[in-house]
Amino acid sequence: MEKLLNYIDGELQEPVSGNFIENINPATGEAYALIPDSDENDVNLAVEAANKASESWSTTTVQERSEWMLKIAEIIDANADTLALVETNDTGKPINLSKTVDIPRAAANMRFFATAILHTTDNAHITNQQAINYTKRHPLGVVGCISPWNLPLYLFTWKIAPALATGNTVIAKPSELTPATAFLFSKICKEVGLPKGVLNIVHGYGDKAGAAIVSHEDVNAISFTGGTATGSKIASVCAPSFKKVSLELGGKNPFVVFDDCNLENTVETAVRASFSNQGQICLCGSRILVHESCYESFKNAFLAKTKELKIGDPLVPFIDVGAVISNNHSEKILSYIDLAIKEGGKILTGGNKTQVEGRCTKGNFITPTIIENLSANCRVNQEEIFGPVVSLMKFKDEKEAITLANDSKYGLAASVWTNDINKANRVSSAIKCGIVWVNCWMLRDLRTPFGGMKQSGLGREGGEEALRFFTEPQNICIQTGS
Repeated sequence: MEKLLNYIDGELQEPVSGNFIENINPATGEAYALIPDSDENDVNLAVEAANKASESWSTTTVQERSEWMLKIAEIIDANADTLALVETNDTGKPINLSKTVDIPRAAANMRFFATAILHTTDNAHITNQQAINYTKRHPLGVVGCISPWNLPLYLFTWKIAPALATGNTVIAKPSELTPATAFLFSKICKEVGLPKGVLNIVHGYGDKAGAAIVSHEDVNAISFTGGTATGSKIASVCAPSFKKVSLELGGKNPFVVFDDCNLENTVETAVRASFSNQGQICLCGSRILVHESCYESFKNAFLAKTKELKIGDPLVPFIDVGAVISNNHSEKILSYIDLAIKEGGKILTGGNKTQVEGRCTKGNFITPTIIENLSANCRVNQEEIFGPVVSLMKFKDEKEAITLANDSKYGLAASVWTNDINKANRVSSAIKCGIVWVNCWMLRDLRTPFGGMKQSGLGREGGEEALRFFTEPQNICIQTGS
């Protein structure tokens, strides 16, 4: 069984403890690799290496940092098929999703921030004809980047790219559930000759390796994507030392359908927004709100399209729905489906675990599930399930649609469907979410701020927002006249 290794000070190495964790393929239920069970000793080594590399990396030119990152992007592209296969084995997601979304986006993340730093500007102001005030942005030093399991290399690079681009050295921890592409990424860094200590990748559990990164006094900022409960703990640890924190957390996203929408396009996108990556994307639309006049038409079309989805071995081309991440997560999802029935919900389709023939008989497969007749404030409509489960609710008018959309402790993303541009603007502005898509879903521009309101997070990622997070602004005032 292959051993994955930590990447510290430019070298691949076993954990100090010598302990490893089994890495499970969700589609087969079988262990296929071992990953380091790292602890504070490994984190201390990584921080020491990052501190040692910090001064030289922070003083490299933006052109030099850009060139390193572009080389990494080129190698990701050159090894896209291998990386996609590894990502699918690690996550259970369909291979076509890994090939068309996850791996291309990882390369795009590196390219975007590699070129973005070439075009940033510093502000300067002439003050009363007596002085020049200019703003200089400094890297923070050593930063921690903790990424989740649902989009492993995609979100891993989304964090480390702006951190490296702005001159920081990084301690990164991928999820212990999906570490394989981060391990391959460390090999890519060795291949391009990235200077030692600039990027350090420590594998292991969140409550050991992750906690050690968050609490380390020499780690000056934390960028975390994951659950809201974990984000709250991270914030409480960082607050006493005023450590900079960016948190991209959970969502219970509304998908709002008005009766003047293009029904065919809306239904097609609703299926994708509900069940892509087995519903394991923080941006998935899990609460589908439909105007009462088109509710039955939408429901029938949505059900028909959902039942057409192909569930199966994620390595088979054209499979739509693969395995959920783990047996524990599968049980959590199924418990919410049971809860929905107790809360008065009606299962329109799905609602069960299913067995896939062949090599995947022990895999964690759940049929796409649609539920109606649930109240807006029930647990199933209020808590993040993070699986292939959505609910349908009716609304009477625009005001009620907005009320239902905002009836959540989360505020990450929403999707609004209408051909009335004035209505689109009104509703979008009234919904308390960090991102609102109109007549589309998951149409991303890497220049825009990404993040949520309420308990969906703190701060924003992407574009200038990410570059600002990983830097500290300094004002310098030079007197030019008496």
